[in-house]
Amino acid sequence: MKVAHIRTRFLEFFEARQHTIVPSSSVVPSNDPTLFFVNAGMVQFKDVFVGKEQRPYSRATTVQKCMRVSGKHNDLENVGFTARHHTLFEMLGNFSFGDYFKKEAIAYAWEFLTVEMGLPADRLLITIYNDDDESYDLWRAQGVPDNRIGRCGEKDNFWSMGPTGPCGPCTEIHWDLQSDFVLDNEPDPWGYGHDAGRYMEIWNNVFMQYERYKDENGTIQQRDLPRPSVDTGMGLERLAAIKQGHKSNWEIDELQAIIQRAAGIAGVTYGPDEPTNQSLRVIADHARASAFLVADGVMPSNEGRGYVLRRIMRRAIRYGVKLGINEPFLHTCADLVVDMMQASYAELTDRREFIHKVVLNEETTFRETLDRGLALLDEQFAGLGEGGVLGGEVTFTLHDTFGFPPDLTQIIAGERGLGVDMVGYEASMKQQRERSRAAWKGTGQEEVGSVYLGFGECAGSAFVGYGGTVGRSEVLGLVVGGASVESAEAGTDVEVIVAETPFYAESGGQVGDHGVIAGADGLVRVTDCVKPAGPLIVHRGTVAEGAIRVGETVDLTVDASRRGDIMRNHTATHLLHAALRSLLGTHVTQKGSLVDGEKLRFDFSHFEAIPDSAVRDIEDLVNEQILANTPLDVAESTIAEAQARGAMALFGEKYGDVVRVVEVPGFSVELCGGTHVAATGEIGQLKLVHEGGIAAGVRRVEALTGRGAFGYLRGLESQAKAIGSQLRSKGDESVAKVGKLLEDQKALRKEIEQLKQKLVAGGGAGGGPEARDVAGVKVLATEVEGASGKELRGHADLLLDKLGSGIVVLGSRDGGKVSLLVKVSKDLTSRVSAGDLVKELAPIVGGRGGGRPDMAQAGGREPGQLGAAIDRSYELVGAALA
Repeated sequence: MKVAHIRTRFLEFFEARQHTIVPSSSVVPSNDPTLFFVNAGMVQFKDVFVGKEQRPYSRATTVQKCMRVSGKHNDLENVGFTARHHTLFEMLGNFSFGDYFKKEAIAYAWEFLTVEMGLPADRLLITIYNDDDESYDLWRAQGVPDNRIGRCGEKDNFWSMGPTGPCGPCTEIHWDLQSDFVLDNEPDPWGYGHDAGRYMEIWNNVFMQYERYKDENGTIQQRDLPRPSVDTGMGLERLAAIKQGHKSNWEIDELQAIIQRAAGIAGVTYGPDEPTNQSLRVIADHARASAFLVADGVMPSNEGRGYVLRRIMRRAIRYGVKLGINEPFLHTCADLVVDMMQASYAELTDRREFIHKVVLNEETTFRETLDRGLALLDEQFAGLGEGGVLGGEVTFTLHDTFGFPPDLTQIIAGERGLGVDMVGYEASMKQQRERSRAAWKGTGQEEVGSVYLGFGECAGSAFVGYGGTVGRSEVLGLVVGGASVESAEAGTDVEVIVAETPFYAESGGQVGDHGVIAGADGLVRVTDCVKPAGPLIVHRGTVAEGAIRVGETVDLTVDASRRGDIMRNHTATHLLHAALRSLLGTHVTQKGSLVDGEKLRFDFSHFEAIPDSAVRDIEDLVNEQILANTPLDVAESTIAEAQARGAMALFGEKYGDVVRVVEVPGFSVELCGGTHVAATGEIGQLKLVHEGGIAAGVRRVEALTGRGAFGYLRGLESQAKAIGSQLRSKGDESVAKVGKLLEDQKALRKEIEQLKQKLVAGGGAGGGPEARDVAGVKVLATEVEGASGKELRGHADLLLDKLGSGIVVLGSRDGGKVSLLVKVSKDLTSRVSAGDLVKELAPIVGGRGGGRPDMAQAGGREPGQLGAAIDRSYELVGAALA
């Protein structure tokens, strides 16, 4: 039975039993910054299980793509070397949210395996939690004999979401490998809950029937849940191996197809040689993981999930090199993954071309440094004895300079029987981080923040500026020079805290507002608004007139014109983000942003430069939305409701129970606390002014809107008019005239070059420089005024052609620099080397140089010594010929 058929049979089985088929979630979990990757089928239902989210069904079934390559679930080093470890795998699951419980779950599992899949019951064994007599009775009712039911402790057969929260006993179903597994010198390999031996776990049923909580004394207690639930998980690859009669997962049809693709590229055969088999298995697994990670928006990088992907890809590439594959190949394996699995995972189809490009680009980039890194390793290994340890500094250099993840270095060293000093590596990494911190110019925010701790999370944190730019409030505190004060006089830099404010404090990429705070006899000009300590809003500025005092009522007025510019730029940023995802692909995710009154800057994940045509398309799409003048829909909702509307939660961001959702209906939905225009038409227009890369896999665009865009276009118009005036042209004539001028300039330069060569070669009235006879060899050494390096080469070629056989030494000055060039005819290179000659001459002009026996160059910084170098060249040639 093919893998694809098993997927379908599982979903159809549970759909027929009133389960809703729910598509697999992304391997990147939403709204869970604690989790790198989805590692179980229940992750997408986590909030449903704990009661934070309601769904329109109480039974669900899924085939979930999972990754176990980080944290405590990290199988990377075992992949390819064991029968069942994978980075990416598929988990079959059925779930009950307060609907059915143990009786139905056990009956469904037994029926699916023994009837639907036709597995012999006498090869299935059951484990239950020690005191779960209910599950024991239910298994006995299914006809499982007592001697095939084992009881296990909490470590193996009790599940909990954490120290507190839902928990409950598990029951697991194991498959007896029988003759497919042999352990020498071990009469009975059976060990309940043990998955490395003869008995392989295939299905786990978790019964969430309790809740652990802390009582008033902080002691963990346990009580019954009012609505017990069921969470199950079964490895698709393991089930497929059983159904297809294989001893390991690597023989199943989908993995074998990738293995055979890689074997064909390498020109090897899977089977006879175990090291070859291991390499092919690594490639197959990692090609699958790479395709799915890229499809879900993960880009190769040096941090976070992107670094996990990079490690996986580079590990596969290195094993390909080990097989003798010397050209990029991983992308063709990833293409096959898309072909085989797109029927089950539509995102693979949607992002086929993008997956191909990203994987190919990463391998091409890595191969540029791979050979040099391997050469460095070989050099280091040569100096180590048997069982030696590679230094941590070398491992760090390989990581920092050549892109070798440290675990890859460990693999290569291990193949030579050598170790790696990971403590030393971590020390080098720590030193680099400390150097980075030392180089960073901090804002001093931590020092200032402590002053505000006394205010706590008071009403001073209230922002009331979504609806306007003016307000009235009481002064709760003043800070001058890092200390709390009761008043501040004219000319004093001050920080003001009020009960509520229309001033927006810098956050979420949007800068703080400017404006004024006016009291009874004082005025503060606000030049920034920040949150230096938690949610507390602080106005930074200078007392321009009179004095301001704690306790007085003040009027707060935001610079409405600047706020309007910021609002236009912020809403335009949302439109730009949506346009990038629409035109470049949904892999585009925000990596950073800056929104101020002058411009917007947006950093996002993308692996290649954006062509000019695509930049225009992005700009056009945003401006179409602006012209549509669509009213924004801004509302507060739960995080689950926001995500249901399509809003994205960013990795590493923490969201409260209530979030603010900013939507441009039909085009963009984002979680955002910033200020925005009421309708897109208020933006006026958007003009992209910059696009470029700022890090591996990260691009940056900058844009102007409203008045900024109008000013930019007016500036271009003024430049065009000024150019036209200089050229005495009108309209489009300027472009043609500039082209004609450049053509004329090129022709004149060529003519000048020809005249110079003619003069140097003696074609002018005064003749050219004369060659001297040195030990029977013609030597011509002279200075050529104002010649570039390229021109010197041309002159040397011409003069040597004229000599036929001989040596030419030319020099030229350019300001404070000097250039030297030596050319030796081929028949003389065995007697005089141009490279040796230029090495002797270069120090005379304060420089150094080198080159081939027939041609060499040097540069220096002492033009006054050029004449001495020219004269010395004859002596050096004579010495070489002696």
